[in-house]
Amino acid sequence: MMWKPLEITPAEAGADASAEGLGGYLDGLAGLGDLLTEHKALVFRGFGVTPATLEPVMDRLLPNRLAYVHGNSPRTKVGANVYTSTEYPPEFTISMHNELSYAAHWPERLLFFCEIAAETGGATPVVDAQLWLELLDEEVRQAFAAGVRYTQNLHDGLGLGKSWQETFESQDKAEVEAFLTGSGATWEWTPDGLRVSQVRPATVKHPVTGAEVWFNQSDQWHPAALGDETAKALAEILALEELPQSVTFADGTPIPAEYVLQVRDRALEAAVDVDWLAGDLLLIDNVLVGHGRRPYTGSRRVLVAMSD
Repeated sequence: MMWKPLEITPAEAGADASAEGLGGYLDGLAGLGDLLTEHKALVFRGFGVTPATLEPVMDRLLPNRLAYVHGNSPRTKVGANVYTSTEYPPEFTISMHNELSYAAHWPERLLFFCEIAAETGGATPVVDAQLWLELLDEEVRQAFAAGVRYTQNLHDGLGLGKSWQETFESQDKAEVEAFLTGSGATWEWTPDGLRVSQVRPATVKHPVTGAEVWFNQSDQWHPAALGDETAKALAEILALEELPQSVTFADGTPIPAEYVLQVRDRALEAAVDVDWLAGDLLLIDNVLVGHGRRPYTGSRRVLVAMSD
């Protein structure tokens, strides 16, 4: 039987169809963490949660909300460590990934809240990250065994991609340097901004289950994932080492395009879509589950928050 998130409705929870009912259910739930580890992702549907009633629910699901520091996705902060899930153009697919898997520290949980459902499309696909690893060819798994090196060129306010100020939610260079030192990254200030490099593993093991999972964003950071035309256009104006973000194997050797395309495509093929209704919440274990976004039309507003 194919894995999919556990859906919890008021009827199944024995609770009122309201945010207060959901809060009461969560208060009476002895082991939310155990339930999440067992099922990997939970969908709360039919509780009529709104932006005005979201905060107390979020406090129960995310005990220690984190800032999106060192995040590379375009998004807007809309509350106390609450963000738009992405501002990537709606006509594109966002491939599967575990949040901040390229960073030294990542959130254990992600919570998505659908404020406005898209007119068409716009599902959040989720994939079992252990299955993702198993679906890859042995040649690819072995090639990535030593890890990957991520490189970011973060501009000073004018350029492609995000600025270092946006990325680290700070204007203070000393504060950014302290963060990078703590993360084990190497960096240098450049005439245009900040260049950051760090070696990270390609897989990790879940702290509770011990399951080994695919856990890197090499496909999203690789020029091959940009599409032929975009990659060609960028290559004409920027060298690989000048791109806003790029990736190699840990020793600096290039990653073949066919490897990252296999990683991307097999995860998308194996993913299960969470089709949104306004008021839905999706809680995922960020190590056990990768997520993405399907293209959509119309308005769509999904908020995200994260917790350790």
